[in-house]
Amino acid sequence: MTRRVVITGMGTVNPLGKTVSETWENILNGVSGVGPVTHCDTSDLLTQIACEVKDFQPTDYLDAKQARRVDRFQQFAIAACREAFHQSGLEVEKENPSRIAAIVSSAVGGLDAIQETVTTLIEDGPRRISPFMTPMFMANGAAGLIAIEKGIKGPCFSIASACASANDAIGQAALLIQFNRVDVAITGGSEATINRTGISVFDRLGALSRRNEDYHLTPSPFDRDRDGFVMAEGAAILILESLEHAKARDARIFAELIGYGSTVDAFHVTAPAEDGSGAGEAILLALEMAGLNPADVDYVNAHGTGTELNDISETRAIKLAFGDHAYRVPVSSTKSMTGHMIGATGALESIFCILAIQNSILPPTIHLQNPDPLCDLDYVPNEARQATVKTALNNAFGFGGQNAVLAFRAFSG
Repeated sequence: MTRRVVITGMGTVNPLGKTVSETWENILNGVSGVGPVTHCDTSDLLTQIACEVKDFQPTDYLDAKQARRVDRFQQFAIAACREAFHQSGLEVEKENPSRIAAIVSSAVGGLDAIQETVTTLIEDGPRRISPFMTPMFMANGAAGLIAIEKGIKGPCFSIASACASANDAIGQAALLIQFNRVDVAITGGSEATINRTGISVFDRLGALSRRNEDYHLTPSPFDRDRDGFVMAEGAAILILESLEHAKARDARIFAELIGYGSTVDAFHVTAPAEDGSGAGEAILLALEMAGLNPADVDYVNAHGTGTELNDISETRAIKLAFGDHAYRVPVSSTKSMTGHMIGATGALESIFCILAIQNSILPPTIHLQNPDPLCDLDYVPNEARQATVKTALNNAFGFGGQNAVLAFRAFSG
Protein backbone atom coordinates (compact mmCIF):
# COMPACT_ATOMS: atom_id res chain seq x y z
CA MET A 1 0.00 0.00 0.00
CA THR A 2 1.32 3.45 -0.89
CA ARG A 3 1.50 6.20 1.70
CA ARG A 4 0.01 9.69 1.51
CA VAL A 5 2.45 12.56 0.96
CA VAL A 6 1.96 15.97 2.56
CA ILE A 7 3.77 19.30 2.45
CA THR A 8 4.92 20.66 5.81
CA GLY A 9 7.40 23.37 4.85
CA MET A 10 8.15 25.81 2.04
CA GLY A 11 10.97 28.26 1.39
CA THR A 12 12.07 30.45 -1.49
CA VAL A 13 14.44 33.09 -2.77
CA ASN A 14 13.31 34.53 -6.09
CA PRO A 15 12.91 37.81 -8.02
CA LEU A 16 9.78 38.75 -6.05
CA GLY A 17 11.05 38.08 -2.55
CA LYS A 18 13.35 36.29 -0.16
CA THR A 19 10.53 34.62 1.75
CA VAL A 20 7.33 32.81 0.82
CA SER A 21 5.09 35.48 2.37
CA GLU A 22 6.83 38.39 0.63
CA THR A 23 6.69 36.56 -2.68
CA TRP A 24 3.01 35.68 -2.35
CA GLU A 25 2.06 39.25 -1.52
CA ASN A 26 3.84 40.50 -4.64
CA ILE A 27 2.26 37.78 -6.78
CA LEU A 28 -1.25 38.71 -5.69
CA ASN A 29 -0.52 42.38 -6.35
CA GLY A 30 0.71 41.65 -9.88
CA VAL A 31 4.24 42.89 -9.22
CA SER A 32 6.79 42.26 -11.97
CA GLY A 33 10.33 41.14 -11.17
CA VAL A 34 11.74 42.26 -14.53
CA GLY A 35 14.46 44.89 -14.77
CA PRO A 36 17.81 45.69 -16.39
CA VAL A 37 20.48 43.10 -15.68
CA THR A 38 22.93 44.13 -12.94
CA HIS A 39 24.75 40.82 -12.41
CA CYS A 40 26.87 41.19 -15.54
CA ASP A 41 27.61 43.51 -18.45
CA THR A 42 24.96 43.15 -21.16
CA SER A 43 25.76 46.30 -23.15
CA ASP A 44 26.65 44.28 -26.26
CA LEU A 45 23.86 41.70 -25.89
CA LEU A 46 20.51 41.82 -27.63
CA THR A 47 18.72 40.91 -24.39
CA GLN A 48 19.55 43.19 -21.46
CA ILE A 49 16.73 42.40 -19.03
CA ALA A 50 16.08 39.62 -16.53
CA CYS A 51 14.33 38.79 -13.27
CA GLU A 52 17.15 38.92 -10.74
CA VAL A 53 16.98 38.18 -7.02
CA LYS A 54 17.13 41.61 -5.40
CA ASP A 55 19.55 42.57 -2.62
CA PHE A 56 20.72 39.02 -2.02
CA GLN A 57 23.62 38.76 0.43
CA PRO A 58 25.02 35.20 0.62
CA THR A 59 26.70 36.01 3.93
CA ASP A 60 23.23 36.29 5.46
CA TYR A 61 23.11 32.49 5.12
CA LEU A 62 26.73 31.33 4.87
CA ASP A 63 30.01 32.43 6.41
CA ALA A 64 32.19 34.50 4.10
CA LYS A 65 34.64 31.69 3.29
CA GLN A 66 31.95 29.17 2.41
CA ALA A 67 30.00 31.74 0.40
CA ARG A 68 33.05 32.22 -1.84
CA ARG A 69 33.36 28.48 -2.38
CA VAL A 70 29.86 27.77 -3.61
CA ASP A 71 28.03 28.94 -6.71
CA ARG A 72 25.14 31.38 -6.66
CA PHE A 73 22.59 28.62 -7.31
CA GLN A 74 23.84 26.78 -4.22
CA GLN A 75 23.59 29.95 -2.13
CA PHE A 76 19.97 30.35 -3.18
CA ALA A 77 19.22 26.72 -2.30
CA ILE A 78 20.60 27.05 1.22
CA ALA A 79 18.59 30.23 1.81
CA ALA A 80 15.34 28.63 0.62
CA CYS A 81 16.06 25.44 2.54
CA ARG A 82 16.49 27.30 5.81
CA GLU A 83 13.11 28.97 5.48
CA ALA A 84 11.46 25.65 4.66
CA PHE A 85 13.02 23.98 7.69
CA HIS A 86 12.03 26.85 9.95
CA GLN A 87 8.46 26.69 8.72
CA SER A 88 8.23 22.92 9.10
CA GLY A 89 9.87 22.62 12.51
CA LEU A 90 11.71 19.52 11.27
CA GLU A 91 14.85 18.68 13.27
CA VAL A 92 17.11 16.19 11.51
CA GLU A 93 19.05 15.41 14.67
CA LYS A 94 15.87 13.92 16.16
CA GLU A 95 15.24 11.78 13.08
CA ASN A 96 16.87 8.80 11.38
CA PRO A 97 18.94 10.73 8.81
CA SER A 98 18.96 7.72 6.48
CA ARG A 99 15.18 8.06 6.20
CA ILE A 100 15.45 11.62 4.85
CA ALA A 101 16.13 12.41 1.17
CA ALA A 102 17.58 15.57 -0.40
CA ILE A 103 16.42 15.77 -4.02
CA VAL A 104 17.05 19.28 -5.28
CA SER A 105 17.33 19.81 -9.01
CA SER A 106 19.10 22.21 -11.30
CA ALA A 107 18.81 22.05 -15.06
CA VAL A 108 22.17 23.72 -15.58
CA GLY A 109 24.18 23.76 -12.35
CA GLY A 110 26.77 26.39 -11.55
CA LEU A 111 26.86 28.41 -14.74
CA ASP A 112 28.72 31.29 -13.09
CA ALA A 113 31.41 28.81 -12.04
CA ILE A 114 31.58 27.30 -15.51
CA GLN A 115 31.90 30.70 -17.16
CA GLU A 116 34.58 31.80 -14.69
CA THR A 117 36.53 28.56 -15.18
CA VAL A 118 36.57 28.82 -18.96
CA THR A 119 37.54 32.50 -18.84
CA THR A 120 40.39 31.79 -16.40
CA LEU A 121 41.61 28.85 -18.47
CA ILE A 122 41.77 30.95 -21.64
CA GLU A 123 43.20 34.10 -20.10
CA ASP A 124 45.47 32.80 -17.32
CA GLY A 125 46.03 29.10 -17.86
CA PRO A 126 44.97 25.91 -16.08
CA ARG A 127 46.96 26.46 -12.89
CA ARG A 128 44.91 29.56 -12.08
CA ILE A 129 41.61 27.65 -11.94
CA SER A 130 40.17 27.40 -8.44
CA PRO A 131 40.18 23.89 -6.92
CA PHE A 132 36.64 24.61 -5.70
CA MET A 133 35.21 24.95 -9.18
CA THR A 134 34.18 21.31 -9.61
CA PRO A 135 31.76 21.22 -6.65
CA MET A 136 30.58 24.70 -7.64
CA PHE A 137 29.38 23.70 -11.10
CA MET A 138 27.99 20.22 -10.33
CA ALA A 139 24.24 20.13 -10.94
CA ASN A 140 23.85 18.08 -7.74
CA GLY A 141 25.79 20.71 -5.80
CA ALA A 142 22.73 22.21 -4.12
CA ALA A 143 21.36 18.82 -3.03
CA GLY A 144 24.76 17.79 -1.68
CA LEU A 145 25.29 21.05 0.17
CA ILE A 146 21.88 20.76 1.84
CA ALA A 147 22.63 17.18 2.87
CA ILE A 148 25.95 18.23 4.40
CA GLU A 149 24.49 21.19 6.25
CA LYS A 150 21.53 19.25 7.66
CA GLY A 151 23.18 15.86 8.17
CA ILE A 152 20.86 14.08 5.74
CA LYS A 153 22.02 10.56 4.78
CA GLY A 154 19.22 9.17 2.61
CA PRO A 155 18.95 9.41 -1.19
CA CYS A 156 20.54 12.61 -2.46
CA PHE A 157 20.56 13.65 -6.10
CA SER A 158 19.53 16.19 -8.71
CA ILE A 159 17.32 15.52 -11.72
CA ALA A 160 18.17 17.37 -14.92
CA SER A 161 15.10 17.46 -17.17
CA ALA A 162 15.43 21.04 -18.40
CA CYS A 163 12.61 23.27 -17.19
CA ALA A 164 10.75 20.26 -15.78
CA SER A 165 13.63 19.50 -13.39
CA ALA A 166 12.04 20.76 -10.17
CA ASN A 167 8.69 19.10 -10.86
CA ASP A 168 10.47 15.82 -11.55
CA ALA A 169 12.47 16.23 -8.33
CA ILE A 170 9.28 16.75 -6.32
CA GLY A 171 7.49 13.89 -8.08
CA GLN A 172 10.34 11.44 -7.56
CA ALA A 173 10.71 12.53 -3.95
CA ALA A 174 7.02 11.81 -3.41
CA LEU A 175 7.42 8.33 -4.89
CA LEU A 176 10.24 7.56 -2.44
CA ILE A 177 7.90 8.47 0.41
CA GLN A 178 4.90 6.67 -1.03
CA PHE A 179 6.81 3.42 -1.34
CA ASN A 180 8.35 3.70 2.12
CA ARG A 181 11.97 4.27 1.12
CA VAL A 182 12.10 7.49 3.14
CA ASP A 183 9.83 9.35 5.54
CA VAL A 184 10.88 12.89 4.63
CA ALA A 185 12.20 14.55 1.47
CA ILE A 186 13.77 17.98 1.09
CA THR A 187 13.04 18.75 -2.53
CA GLY A 188 12.68 21.46 -5.16
CA GLY A 189 15.05 23.31 -7.42
CA SER A 190 17.62 26.08 -7.65
CA GLU A 191 19.05 27.94 -10.63
CA ALA A 192 21.33 30.89 -11.38
CA THR A 193 21.85 31.30 -15.12
CA ILE A 194 21.77 35.08 -15.46
CA ASN A 195 25.22 35.77 -16.84
CA ARG A 196 26.65 36.54 -20.26
CA THR A 197 26.74 32.88 -21.25
CA GLY A 198 23.22 32.08 -20.08
CA ILE A 199 21.64 35.13 -21.65
CA SER A 200 23.52 34.70 -24.92
CA VAL A 201 22.69 31.04 -25.49
CA PHE A 202 18.98 31.38 -24.75
CA ASP A 203 18.75 34.54 -26.83
CA ARG A 204 20.53 32.82 -29.71
CA LEU A 205 17.67 30.32 -29.75
CA GLY A 206 15.23 33.18 -30.14
CA ALA A 207 13.61 32.29 -26.82
CA LEU A 208 14.16 35.53 -24.89
CA SER A 209 12.23 38.77 -24.84
CA ARG A 210 14.19 41.73 -26.17
CA ARG A 211 11.94 44.48 -24.85
CA ASN A 212 14.85 46.19 -23.16
CA GLU A 213 13.28 49.64 -23.15
CA ASP A 214 9.69 48.67 -22.31
CA TYR A 215 10.49 45.75 -20.02
CA HIS A 216 7.48 46.63 -17.90
CA LEU A 217 5.35 44.97 -20.64
CA THR A 218 7.12 41.59 -20.70
CA PRO A 219 6.91 38.63 -20.44
CA SER A 220 3.37 38.38 -21.76
CA PRO A 221 2.20 34.74 -21.80
CA PHE A 222 -0.77 33.91 -24.03
CA ASP A 223 -0.79 37.43 -25.50
CA ARG A 224 -0.66 37.73 -29.28
CA ASP A 225 2.27 40.17 -28.95
CA ARG A 226 4.43 37.95 -26.71
CA ASP A 227 8.05 37.87 -27.74
CA GLY A 228 9.69 35.30 -25.46
CA PHE A 229 10.46 34.55 -21.86
CA VAL A 230 12.51 36.55 -19.38
CA MET A 231 15.31 34.69 -17.63
CA ALA A 232 15.07 34.47 -13.85
CA GLU A 233 17.03 33.01 -10.97
CA GLY A 234 16.30 31.69 -7.52
CA ALA A 235 15.34 28.62 -5.52
CA ALA A 236 12.27 27.03 -3.99
CA ILE A 237 12.29 24.16 -1.51
CA LEU A 238 9.45 22.01 -0.21
CA ILE A 239 9.51 19.60 2.70
CA LEU A 240 7.50 16.49 1.96
CA GLU A 241 6.59 13.91 4.57
CA SER A 242 4.49 10.81 4.84
CA LEU A 243 1.22 11.64 6.49
CA GLU A 244 2.03 9.30 9.38
CA HIS A 245 5.37 10.95 10.00
CA ALA A 246 3.92 14.47 9.87
CA LYS A 247 1.13 13.54 12.27
CA ALA A 248 3.52 11.83 14.67
CA ARG A 249 5.44 15.05 15.18
CA ASP A 250 2.30 17.22 15.09
CA ALA A 251 3.49 19.15 12.05
CA ARG A 252 1.37 21.74 10.30
CA ILE A 253 0.21 20.36 6.97
CA PHE A 254 -0.22 22.85 4.11
CA ALA A 255 -1.50 20.53 1.39
CA GLU A 256 -1.26 17.03 0.00
CA LEU A 257 0.65 15.96 -3.11
CA ILE A 258 -1.57 13.43 -4.84
CA GLY A 259 -0.44 13.11 -8.45
CA TYR A 260 2.62 13.15 -10.70
CA GLY A 261 2.86 12.58 -14.43
CA SER A 262 6.04 12.59 -16.51
CA THR A 263 6.44 12.11 -20.28
CA VAL A 264 8.61 13.18 -23.18
CA ASP A 265 7.41 14.40 -26.57
CA ALA A 266 10.04 12.57 -28.67
CA PHE A 267 9.51 15.36 -31.17
CA HIS A 268 12.19 18.06 -31.16
CA VAL A 269 15.11 19.09 -28.98
CA THR A 270 13.73 22.58 -28.26
CA ALA A 271 10.23 22.87 -29.74
CA PRO A 272 7.23 21.29 -27.99
CA ALA A 273 4.98 18.88 -29.87
CA GLU A 274 2.65 21.18 -31.77
CA ASP A 275 -0.48 19.28 -30.83
CA GLY A 276 0.37 19.28 -27.12
CA SER A 277 0.09 15.50 -26.99
CA GLY A 278 3.09 14.80 -24.75
CA ALA A 279 2.17 17.49 -22.25
CA GLY A 280 -1.47 16.43 -22.37
CA GLU A 281 -0.48 12.86 -21.55
CA ALA A 282 1.54 14.05 -18.54
CA ILE A 283 -1.53 15.90 -17.28
CA LEU A 284 -3.65 12.78 -17.71
CA LEU A 285 -1.09 10.65 -15.85
CA ALA A 286 -1.08 13.08 -12.94
CA LEU A 287 -4.87 13.01 -12.85
CA GLU A 288 -4.90 9.22 -13.00
CA MET A 289 -2.45 8.87 -10.11
CA ALA A 290 -4.48 11.38 -8.11
CA GLY A 291 -7.77 9.63 -8.85
CA LEU A 292 -9.18 12.84 -10.32
CA ASN A 293 -11.48 13.66 -13.19
CA PRO A 294 -10.80 16.85 -15.18
CA ALA A 295 -13.86 18.48 -13.59
CA ASP A 296 -12.25 18.00 -10.16
CA VAL A 297 -9.43 20.46 -10.97
CA ASP A 298 -10.01 24.03 -9.77
CA TYR A 299 -6.80 25.71 -10.99
CA VAL A 300 -3.85 25.10 -13.29
CA ASN A 301 -0.55 26.91 -12.86
CA ALA A 302 0.66 26.93 -16.45
CA HIS A 303 4.18 26.56 -17.71
CA GLY A 304 3.23 29.70 -19.63
CA THR A 305 6.62 30.98 -20.75
CA GLY A 306 5.47 33.66 -23.19
CA THR A 307 7.16 32.04 -26.17
CA GLU A 308 5.28 31.67 -29.44
CA LEU A 309 5.34 27.86 -29.50
CA ASN A 310 4.93 26.98 -25.83
CA ASP A 311 1.75 28.93 -25.14
CA ILE A 312 -0.13 27.47 -28.09
CA SER A 313 1.11 23.94 -27.41
CA GLU A 314 0.22 24.14 -23.72
CA THR A 315 -3.25 25.46 -24.50
CA ARG A 316 -3.78 22.48 -26.79
CA ALA A 317 -2.43 20.11 -24.13
CA ILE A 318 -4.92 21.39 -21.57
CA LYS A 319 -7.74 20.95 -24.07
CA LEU A 320 -6.62 17.42 -24.88
CA ALA A 321 -6.53 16.45 -21.22
CA PHE A 322 -9.56 18.35 -19.93
CA GLY A 323 -11.96 18.28 -22.85
CA ASP A 324 -14.80 20.78 -22.38
CA HIS A 325 -13.67 21.51 -18.82
CA ALA A 326 -10.63 23.26 -20.30
CA TYR A 327 -12.83 26.30 -20.89
CA ARG A 328 -14.04 26.33 -17.29
CA VAL A 329 -10.84 25.77 -15.32
CA PRO A 330 -8.79 28.93 -14.53
CA VAL A 331 -5.22 28.82 -15.84
CA SER A 332 -2.54 31.38 -15.05
CA SER A 333 1.14 31.94 -15.71
CA THR A 334 3.04 33.33 -12.73
CA LYS A 335 6.11 33.53 -14.97
CA SER A 336 4.53 36.77 -16.18
CA MET A 337 5.78 38.15 -12.83
CA THR A 338 8.66 35.93 -11.69
CA GLY A 339 10.23 35.28 -15.05
CA HIS A 340 11.48 31.80 -15.91
CA MET A 341 13.75 30.21 -13.28
CA ILE A 342 14.59 27.32 -15.66
CA GLY A 343 15.14 24.18 -13.54
CA ALA A 344 13.84 25.78 -10.35
CA THR A 345 10.64 27.24 -11.70
CA GLY A 346 8.39 24.23 -11.06
CA ALA A 347 9.17 24.25 -7.35
CA LEU A 348 8.19 27.89 -6.96
CA GLU A 349 5.01 27.35 -8.94
CA SER A 350 4.20 24.34 -6.74
CA ILE A 351 4.31 26.73 -3.79
CA PHE A 352 1.89 29.02 -5.63
CA CYS A 353 -0.50 26.10 -6.15
CA ILE A 354 -0.36 25.30 -2.43
CA LEU A 355 -0.94 28.93 -1.47
CA ALA A 356 -3.85 29.21 -3.91
CA ILE A 357 -5.43 26.22 -2.15
CA GLN A 358 -4.72 27.66 1.29
CA ASN A 359 -5.92 31.16 0.57
CA SER A 360 -8.73 30.59 -1.97
CA ILE A 361 -7.24 33.02 -4.45
CA LEU A 362 -5.82 32.62 -7.96
CA PRO A 363 -2.61 34.35 -9.07
CA PRO A 364 -3.03 36.45 -12.21
CA THR A 365 -1.36 36.41 -15.59
CA ILE A 366 -0.14 39.98 -15.97
CA HIS A 367 0.66 41.73 -19.27
CA LEU A 368 -2.24 39.93 -20.95
CA GLN A 369 -3.85 42.70 -23.00
CA ASN A 370 -4.48 41.16 -26.42
CA PRO A 371 -5.12 37.41 -26.14
CA ASP A 372 -3.83 35.22 -28.94
CA PRO A 373 -6.86 33.71 -30.74
CA LEU A 374 -5.12 30.33 -30.48
CA CYS A 375 -4.86 30.78 -26.70
CA ASP A 376 -8.52 30.98 -25.79
CA LEU A 377 -8.76 29.69 -22.20
CA ASP A 378 -9.38 31.57 -18.95
CA TYR A 379 -5.89 32.82 -18.05
CA VAL A 380 -6.96 34.98 -15.04
CA PRO A 381 -5.85 38.16 -16.81
CA ASN A 382 -4.05 40.92 -14.91
CA GLU A 383 -5.72 40.67 -11.49
CA ALA A 384 -5.84 38.00 -8.80
CA ARG A 385 -9.24 36.35 -8.37
CA GLN A 386 -11.00 34.93 -5.35
CA ALA A 387 -11.98 31.29 -5.89
CA THR A 388 -12.36 28.09 -3.94
CA VAL A 389 -9.41 25.87 -4.81
CA LYS A 390 -9.44 22.32 -3.55
CA THR A 391 -7.27 20.82 -6.26
CA ALA A 392 -4.54 22.45 -8.36
CA LEU A 393 -2.18 21.27 -11.11
CA ASN A 394 1.31 22.57 -11.80
CA ASN A 395 2.59 22.19 -15.38
CA ALA A 396 6.31 22.21 -16.19
CA PHE A 397 7.62 21.56 -19.68
CA GLY A 398 11.16 21.82 -21.01
CA PHE A 399 13.62 21.53 -23.87
CA GLY A 400 14.10 17.95 -24.96
CA GLY A 401 10.33 17.58 -24.87
CA GLN A 402 10.27 17.04 -21.10
CA ASN A 403 6.87 17.22 -19.39
CA ALA A 404 6.20 16.93 -15.66
CA VAL A 405 2.88 17.70 -13.96
CA LEU A 406 2.07 17.69 -10.25
CA ALA A 407 -1.35 17.57 -8.58
CA PHE A 408 -2.00 19.11 -5.16
CA ARG A 409 -5.11 18.87 -2.97
CA ALA A 410 -6.35 20.63 0.13
CA PHE A 411 -5.45 18.44 3.09
CA SER A 412 -8.21 16.58 4.81
CA GLY A 413 -7.21 14.22 7.63
